[in-house]
Amino acid sequence: MTDPTPPSARASRARSTAAALTAVALAATGVAFPVAATAAVSADAPVIINEVYGGGGNSGAAYNRDFIELYNPGTAPVDLAGWTVQYAPSSGNGWQATPLTGSIAAGGSLLVGQAFGSNSALPGYTADIDGSIAMSSSNGTVALVDSDTLLPTTDVAAQASVVDLVGYGSAAIFAGSGAAPATSNATSVSRDAAHTHTADNAADFTAGAPTPVGSSSEEPGDPTPTPTATPTPTPTTPPAPVAIAQIQGTGDASPMVGQTVTTVGIVTAHYPTGGLNGYVLQTPGTGGPLDLDEHDASDAIFVYSSATVGDVSPGDTVQVTGQVSEFYGLTQLSVASGQATVLADQAPVAAASVAWPRDEAERETLESMLLDPQGTYTVSNTYSTNSYGEVGLAFGDEPLRQPTDVALPGSAEAAAVVADNAARAVILDDGRTTNFTTSNNSSLTPPYVSLVEPVVVGGTVVFDEPVVLHYGFDAWRFAPVAPVVGDGSGDDGVSFSNPRTVAPGDVGGDISVASFNVLNYFTTLGEQNPSCQAYTDRTGDGNNVRTGCDQRGAWDGEDLARQQAKIVAAIGALDASVVGLMEIENSAKLGETVDEAVATLVEALNDAAGAEIWAFVPSSADLPPLPEQDVITNAIIYQPADVTPVGAALALGDQSGSGEAFGNAREPIAQAFAPTAGGDAFLFVVNHFKSKGSEGPWPGDADTGDGQGSSNESRVRQATALAAWVEGLAEGVDGVILAGDFNAYSREEPMQVLYDAGFVDAEATFDIDTSSYSFSGQSGSLDHILLDADARARATGGDIWNINSGESVALEYSRYNNHGTLFHADDVYRSSDHDPVLVGLSADAPTETTEIQVLTINDFHGRLEGDSYGVAGAAVIGGAVAEFEAA
Repeated sequence: MTDPTPPSARASRARSTAAALTAVALAATGVAFPVAATAAVSADAPVIINEVYGGGGNSGAAYNRDFIELYNPGTAPVDLAGWTVQYAPSSGNGWQATPLTGSIAAGGSLLVGQAFGSNSALPGYTADIDGSIAMSSSNGTVALVDSDTLLPTTDVAAQASVVDLVGYGSAAIFAGSGAAPATSNATSVSRDAAHTHTADNAADFTAGAPTPVGSSSEEPGDPTPTPTATPTPTPTTPPAPVAIAQIQGTGDASPMVGQTVTTVGIVTAHYPTGGLNGYVLQTPGTGGPLDLDEHDASDAIFVYSSATVGDVSPGDTVQVTGQVSEFYGLTQLSVASGQATVLADQAPVAAASVAWPRDEAERETLESMLLDPQGTYTVSNTYSTNSYGEVGLAFGDEPLRQPTDVALPGSAEAAAVVADNAARAVILDDGRTTNFTTSNNSSLTPPYVSLVEPVVVGGTVVFDEPVVLHYGFDAWRFAPVAPVVGDGSGDDGVSFSNPRTVAPGDVGGDISVASFNVLNYFTTLGEQNPSCQAYTDRTGDGNNVRTGCDQRGAWDGEDLARQQAKIVAAIGALDASVVGLMEIENSAKLGETVDEAVATLVEALNDAAGAEIWAFVPSSADLPPLPEQDVITNAIIYQPADVTPVGAALALGDQSGSGEAFGNAREPIAQAFAPTAGGDAFLFVVNHFKSKGSEGPWPGDADTGDGQGSSNESRVRQATALAAWVEGLAEGVDGVILAGDFNAYSREEPMQVLYDAGFVDAEATFDIDTSSYSFSGQSGSLDHILLDADARARATGGDIWNINSGESVALEYSRYNNHGTLFHADDVYRSSDHDPVLVGLSADAPTETTEIQVLTINDFHGRLEGDSYGVAGAAVIGGAVAEFEAA
């Protein structure tokens, strides 16, 4: 299971006053556009959209900001509480909403102001409600919705919440026979003077000069003035200078939104390139030691001004005049050409030395200010580093945590983890709006990614230079004072500690077992099937399979060699006696020789070792017919010098049909082993449950929002079937070990089924303080080794070897040559997206076992005192091992 996208969906990070740019970015990144869809809007809607204008503030615009005008055609007021106006670009992707309040009078209008453009000297208007959506000047879709739930990308017509809908220009979503006409910076689309509404955008709307009407406006006599008519400009004489703190105010938004103000500040951050198109001003003489109990307003503000960013330099004292707005939560000034003046130097600004404020209100008081962050910050998310040059951080000495790895789903404890994550999270930004995965940016290198100074989840960061506290894309960010240009050197204004280890921890014992998801290791290549489509590098050369065929791994032999080199290095250094593999090619399913992929991997392992030290367990005769098998499978490899197979390979192969437990997952496989040098046999079972990313066939497979994701009932059924199956296999062995990718975090219901069946998790038993997987910047374990009472009595130690999940995806074979710097190395790091789990075992079973109850486990995994995980021979108490009777 691979993290598909950063936490916030961002087809384009570029700041823009025209949402048409968003549609261009979506096209560039391969997002599928929906087909045209009409909405079943009623002709007797209680409130209608009367006019839409998206060119505000652009060159040649009539007004300085966009707007949406609503009209009540009825004879009674309509309460708009809980309603929203929503906007999507012409593609229909990415709805944004502005909440509505109050009511709209019978026969009255309500004006919703949207984003300001860069030309603040243009005429303004009085809005009834302020929004901040940057609408396209030419095409898009606006919806009036009687709820605050964002509309879907498709099937808008089926949404009962849609009151009215206007698609204009090339919009894919509209009402009636077609969209309203396209607009320009100087034109809007509006209904006629009678507000005619037939629920057909093409018939009801015409393009013309914008005429914003709100609750306090007089109805214009001519809604479509002649082209020579020019709105009366508002006075451009700037008011007296206003302190930045007064502009910022003490709330989460400026009290001066929409006003033109003049202020003075020192340039502390400067972004002439990279897309931010602006700079930061901070009041002279401010900063330094701050008492957040007394500091109630920020002394800094972002100036959005491509027109003047080249006129100022870092350290300049500057007076600017511009319009105040809230850009998606960030207070900013939009400053036009000629409205910035460099003054004589004033008292310098000092970076504020503060620890991370857990309180949102305190963060607002620091918005855009220069900071010297105090305290420990731990790397928590490296996935989006490859795409956007940003690193997710957590204040404190551990990454953010998956709530259901720490606490029971839906519990108050899980909610507390969610709150803690929100309080500790901040992003290290690069001061740019670049998406490094698009073709036009493929020659660039994302900042912070480096083989010299790797950025890894669990490492800490030291800020070598001050940063500014920025807000964007729904997250607080530490932005550098200038755009960071990546070159792979690690010279980027911060220093990361390196938590990597060259080998797993010592787990003791005479033999060992491991679990390793090998991320679609396929020896049948994409280039061998004409229907396969590739993900390509920056030269257009395929590197791994994208879609179109059953193959899932490497595109050609060179790509396989890079993937294989990393996997072989990792398994060799893991040096387990037995390794359970997941996400390996089911060669027979692809028409190849049975076990071809695992045989190829074993051959590569032996070549690397220079001796025949590895072997594999042949596929079991118990597997279901090929039509019921998946193209990926489970496999078992082992070192004959350590262990010897006992009996035939086994598989749970009679529950893979439609409507059965493993109809949407890989069948568990098993093999009994005995230590080659002498000792007691154990049963090793490899598992790969249904993923969280898609919904299975059972009623409980819908994502309920409790943190367990989709297909939870499928996984519960699989856990139940597995427990019943292995119960009948335990005779004749001294220990049953369940290993694999269970696609369930430690406290989720599928794991509880297995705990209730008498298994304990090695991660909890041995107080392992890291996790095997990282998703959306939160760490948790999907990969587990579970031990029954006999196996637990033989277990000597355990470790999760963090070589994959916390590493930047840029290091993965599938991203080879995607950037201007090559990040591939034939080492163990990012050989997969899951980390291997390792457990040591004694060769002999103890003569007696004592049933116990696990009492305490460390805080990272959040097990609570008194939790029972079945029976075993010892309990971890404060890091020590103690044997005692169960209560």
